[in-house]
Amino acid sequence: MFESAEIGHSIDKKTFREAMPKLREALLDLQYDLKEKADFPVLILIHGFDGAGRGETMNLINEWLDPRLIDTVAFAEANDDARARPWMWRYWMQLPAKGRIGMFFGSYYSDALFDRVFARSDRDALDKQIFDILRFERMLTMDGALVLKFWFHLTREQQHKRLKQMEKDPASSWRVTKTDWEHYERYDKIRKSAEHILRLTNTAAAPWVVVDGEDANYRSLTVGNTLLNAVRNRLAQAQGSQAELIDAPPLLAPIDNKLLLDTLQLDQPMDKAEYKAELEKLQGRLHRLTRHPRFAQHSLVLAFEGNDAAGKGGSIRRITQALDARRYRVVPIAAPTQEEKAKPWLWRFWRHMPGKGGITIFDRTWYGRVLVERVEGFAKEADWMRAYYEINDFEHQLSENGAVIVKFWLAISKDEQMARFKGREETGFKRFKITEEDWRNRDKWDAYKLAVSDMVDRTSTSKVPWTLVEANNKYYARIKILKTICDALEVRLA
Repeated sequence: MFESAEIGHSIDKKTFREAMPKLREALLDLQYDLKEKADFPVLILIHGFDGAGRGETMNLINEWLDPRLIDTVAFAEANDDARARPWMWRYWMQLPAKGRIGMFFGSYYSDALFDRVFARSDRDALDKQIFDILRFERMLTMDGALVLKFWFHLTREQQHKRLKQMEKDPASSWRVTKTDWEHYERYDKIRKSAEHILRLTNTAAAPWVVVDGEDANYRSLTVGNTLLNAVRNRLAQAQGSQAELIDAPPLLAPIDNKLLLDTLQLDQPMDKAEYKAELEKLQGRLHRLTRHPRFAQHSLVLAFEGNDAAGKGGSIRRITQALDARRYRVVPIAAPTQEEKAKPWLWRFWRHMPGKGGITIFDRTWYGRVLVERVEGFAKEADWMRAYYEINDFEHQLSENGAVIVKFWLAISKDEQMARFKGREETGFKRFKITEEDWRNRDKWDAYKLAVSDMVDRTSTSKVPWTLVEANNKYYARIKILKTICDALEVRLA
C-alpha cells in the first residue's frame, strides 16, 4: 500500500505558490456549491504516522475553506459515555449533515489500529472490527455520502528525522509528546497493521489515498486536488442517494395470498380479574430484573410497532409503571425533522440509544423505513430494500454491546380497529388519538399487512426476534408483552 509514497515526491516553492491560489479559490467555490446544491455530505478521514503532516493538513483545509461549513472532530480515547454504547456510536453522533464537510482527525480506524498495535486485540478481533467498518462505510456511501480517506505516510527514517526537527524548533516542540515516541518505537507494528487494514478497507466507493508526508507542498496540493476533484465529480452526478444495489429479490405477495398475520388468533381470552393479578406479578418481576446488579452491564431497548389503535401507548404505560423514571426514556417517533433528514436515516435512532443500565422505549421505530416509507412511497425501493440489511446490522451492534432488544408488533383486526376509532371520536379526552392519517392508513390495510410480513421474515433473528402480539383483547396483549420482556431479561442476565 505504501510503495508509491516512498519514492520521494516533492513540489518546489514556485510551483506551489502558482498553484495554491487557484486551487484555494476553486475549493471555496465548490464548498458553496456543495452547501447550495448538494444532497450529500463529505466525510474526510485523516490518518497516518505522527509527524507526517496530519494536523497541518487539517488546519490548512480549515484555512482554505470556510470553517463555518466544516465540522472538524478530533477523536481521543473513548470516554465513559462512549464506552457504555457500541463502539461506532460516537462516530455516528458526529456525522456531517448533507451539504457540509465533516473532518475526522482519527476515527474508528484509530481504534482498530491501536488496539492491534498495543495487543488489546488479536487478528480475529481486528478482522471483526474491519468487517464492522466495511458495513458502516457501505451504509454511508449507499446513502449518498462521499467518503475520502487519507493516510499520511513516512518511512521510519523520515519519521525519526521529522520528530527530531519538531523537538528542536521552539515553535513546534510542544507538539511532540511521549505518545509520539511510543508510536515511533512501534513503527513496524503500526505499518504492518495499517497495511492490513488499508488493504481490506480499500473499496471502490471509499478508497484510500496514501500521501507522501515528507514534503509539505506536495502533501497540501495532493489533498487539495483530491478533495476538489472528488467533490466536483460527485456534484456532476445525479444528486441524492446513490443506492442502486438491492439486497433481496423483488418482493411479491404469496400466490395463495396467505400472510404471516393471517395465522394469528387475534381474540385471546383474559378477564379483568386475571389481568390485574398477572399485571401486579409481572410488574414486580420487571422491576426486580431492571434493578438486578448484572443489568448494569446491559441496556434494554423496547421497540413497539403495530396497527393504529392497537394499544401501543397503553402497553407502554403498564411497563413504565414498573420502572424508576430516572432510568428510562420513552421516545415517540414521528416524521423526521430537517436535521434528521440531513443525516443518514439511522442517525436519529442511534442518538437515543441508552448506555449501560439504561432503558429506552420506542413508540414507533426504525422499522418505519420498511413500513410507512415503503407503503407510502417516501423511500425509493432500493433504499427500503437495503434497509433490511442495515437494520439487522444496527441491532446486531446493539446486542453485541449488551443491549436486550425486544420488538413487538401489536396486531388487531380491521373490525376491532374501526370500533376503537369510533370510540376515540366519541370520547372527548381520547379525540387527540385519532387523526386523518389514521383513516388514510386504513385504506392501505393490505399493503401494510404485506410489508409487516416481509419485515418479520427479514429482520427476526435468533438474538433479536419479533414478538407478534394478538391485541384485540388489551388485557391479554399487555400481559404477553410484559412476560416477553421479563423472559428476555432473565435469559440475558442468567
